Amino acid sequence: MNAEHLESLRKAGRIARDCREWARENIKPGVRLAHILETVEEMMAKEGAAPAFPAQTSRNHVTAHYCSAPGDEQVYEEGDCVKVDIGVHVDGWVADNACTVDLSEDGRWGNLIQASQDALNTAISMVGHGVAVADIGAKVEAAIQARGYEPVRNLTGHGVARWTVHCKPQIPSYREGHERLKEGMIIAIEPFASTGAGFIEERGKAEVFMLVRPPRKAKGLDKDLLKAITSWNGLPIARRYFNDFDPKVLEDTLGKLARQGSLIRFPPLVEEGGVMTAQTEHTMIVGKDGVEIITA
Repeated sequence: MNAEHLESLRKAGRIARDCREWARENIKPGVRLAHILETVEEMMAKEGAAPAFPAQTSRNHVTAHYCSAPGDEQVYEEGDCVKVDIGVHVDGWVADNACTVDLSEDGRWGNLIQASQDALNTAISMVGHGVAVADIGAKVEAAIQARGYEPVRNLTGHGVARWTVHCKPQIPSYREGHERLKEGMIIAIEPFASTGAGFIEERGKAEVFMLVRPPRKAKGLDKDLLKAITSWNGLPIARRYFNDFDPKVLEDTLGKLARQGSLIRFPPLVEEGGVMTAQTEHTMIVGKDGVEIITA
């Protein structure tokens, strides 16, 4: 990165932080999920940024990737354990962060949220050039188990890059992997703590999609819609971004792109019913002897 790139990354981090903290303060029982997601994306636009991926808010046993559908009228409820995951890009430079909000009157999810926060703090304290990701993962697992919970083992932290939300290295939540961090890497660490077994699976209708290769010509593909989809430069998109298009045309186009392998879907990621999960996340730059947290 040159100085201009670094400033774009830091700006993305500041905006992501502000969006996260606004969401933390405004997630309340009775508030529409869509209001939170749409508002933080409006905040990004006012600052000259855009979503690196659709803003997401996942409740209770839904661990990640819940994104409001067009017309979603769901509201937060008392007792919810609410994750909010927000990504911002400035000129393609990505910052990714998340927090969890306890909507119970008795604070019953506070210890679970703190387990995730402890794990992130522990991981950050270890980050530096040459550090093994397996060692970080082992400490993350220990921090979460120390509070009586399990890490979600099939979700990991990850590298980020220009126009790329997920890339190497993976940052696991248990002792796994052979990679080592290198100075100059941009990484997002996001430990999930679970009251269950710590294993998630895809379940439900996808509202988030990503174009992974240029679309092939096919009969019936709407040219204007295709232009709108490709304008995101391969970053994840949401169905709700295309409300100006005919819903049938949108579904036909998404289906055709998926069948030809140009587009992939991201359904919600869930644990078993009754399980609660918490997430905490920062994006950071690996230094020689430490780290710069750009979403702090």
